[in-house]
Amino acid sequence: MSELIFHVDNLKCGGCATSIRNRLAELPGVSGVFVDPEAGTVNLSNDGASSRVEIASALLSLGYPEHGTGGIIEKAKSYVSCAVGRIHGED
Repeated sequence: MSELIFHVDNLKCGGCATSIRNRLAELPGVSGVFVDPEAGTVNLSNDGASSRVEIASALLSLGYPEHGTGGIIEKAKSYVSCAVGRIHGED
């Protein structure tokens, strides 16, 4: 089991965190997802069933690209993901 840390852009609040946790929980081998909106980080455990690239791609699809790699499209996606997270939220 390896520990991975992603520094992501557009991470604003608990709604964002909920969307990220829910999406990453769907990936094989990913567990223990911790999202820190203040730090802009996503920490997780991975048994290797999903690659770092696959996890980064899942984050990107939600609008949370690795720091410095996104643009306006990802920012817009993050607003939608945030709203969905707030609707289905635990935070």
